[in-house]
Amino acid sequence: MSHPSPKLHNAMWPGLVGKGGDEPDAEPAISLERMLQLTAAAEVNGQKFEGIDYFLFLPHTDPDSSDDDLKKIADLIASHGFKVGSLVAPVWPGTVGDSAMGDDEQQAKFLSAIEKACRIARIFNEHGVREYGCIRIDSAEFGVNAWRENPAASTSRIAETFRKAATIAADNGERLAAEGEICWAGMHSWKDMLNLLEEVGMPETLGFQADLAHTYLYLMGYNAPEHALLQDGYSEDEFWDAYKTMTDALRPWTIDFHVAQNDGNVHGTGSHDKTGKHCPADDPNGKLDIVKCAGYWLQDAPSRGIKHICWDGCMFPNAMLETPDTWNTILDAMIKVRDAHGW
Repeated sequence: MSHPSPKLHNAMWPGLVGKGGDEPDAEPAISLERMLQLTAAAEVNGQKFEGIDYFLFLPHTDPDSSDDDLKKIADLIASHGFKVGSLVAPVWPGTVGDSAMGDDEQQAKFLSAIEKACRIARIFNEHGVREYGCIRIDSAEFGVNAWRENPAASTSRIAETFRKAATIAADNGERLAAEGEICWAGMHSWKDMLNLLEEVGMPETLGFQADLAHTYLYLMGYNAPEHALLQDGYSEDEFWDAYKTMTDALRPWTIDFHVAQNDGNVHGTGSHDKTGKHCPADDPNGKLDIVKCAGYWLQDAPSRGIKHICWDGCMFPNAMLETPDTWNTILDAMIKVRDAHGW
């Protein structure tokens, strides 16, 4: 192993996101136990995943579980030799939370999700299964149409909600990472994301979560053509110039990082709105040099408190998730990122 850090994590939520429910294209959810087994089975030249990032909602976790039940979950995770890193707060309508852009009742639900996430984080921390990581959030406002009715006021409302959420997190010794993704209002372009982070103005507590797949579509301006940094048919030099512009703006805020691949398309399954399509790490149509792109985000990463990186493959078909080669290929990509940029 060329570097001991960052630790290599796999996300549990690809077993949940876009799955379950009554939508005709939705596959059944994959249990936490099975996702842990699949992750633990992966191995490349003696290297295995070292931890997981974890979604705090059903069917993997009841966010109102008793302390004892949460400790049992921690025991289960630890039994595979894993640490827990970043946690995903259940901020969306239909979980605990509601839109960060909404009225006072909706805002209160959003903040309740943060409180529940901080409680679970504390139990995991005290157990010892969790020693690092953030709590991931977004605006929980699907799509940008309502935001566009009054962009300045909409962003200010989200920022107000995020400041209150960050205060809760700080009181609990946690940091929040806002995930940039084109489906979340007010976070749907690299420039709007930067504006929101600056308006919140709490960099010590609320930062940015960069995902390689999602931020690729930031470059293309999918939901904000006015902020596009690339046009179809771009050259390699144009790509890297644009990538530097985006990462120079957002990297100082970046406290959580997802390795991923994207083929340039948007995708959604089940109830999940269309966003940057996650692809297999070796997808021949992938637009990203994963290792090189990761380096732009991981520059000076230790100074921002980053101790792990996580693979994200949301909305992969269940058959792909159940295939061992999928996870070995992903782990191999993660190892290459650490070999090139670790510490």
